[in-house]
Amino acid sequence: MIDLCKMQKISYTAKEIRQVAKLIIQNAATTALAFQGPMGAGKTTLIKSIVKELGGKNEVSSPTFGLVNEYEYENGDLLGYHFDFYRLNDETEALDLGLEDYFSADVWIFMEWPEKIPNLLPERFTKLQIEILGPDERRITIDF
Repeated sequence: MIDLCKMQKISYTAKEIRQVAKLIIQNAATTALAFQGPMGAGKTTLIKSIVKELGGKNEVSSPTFGLVNEYEYENGDLLGYHFDFYRLNDETEALDLGLEDYFSADVWIFMEWPEKIPNLLPERFTKLQIEILGPDERRITIDF
């Protein structure tokens, strides 16, 4: 059993990702979540699990080419926005997207590659750093 109250670093496998998602939802200081980690670390996979645990009805995929995906609850209400800033060349591109409007919404915000927009991040957010430990093992450091 993972005890988030005592740990900020959690190692997990794909079989445990649902439990990790639940712990993040229950303990995140904000609904703005910034996911960092190398390509292939499982950022989108973890976001997919979080959206599912929140009751999202949409299929979650990385918004790499569109930069932002919108997710809804089963009842059609807006659950949140999922950003992938990997392809941005500078922060101006994020501003052109209307990022401030997205960030001002009272919904979940999932950000991949937030280090690409350091000056535009929400005032408060929960940082999640994912490390690859092996083919099926990850470690997440959560900064609440």
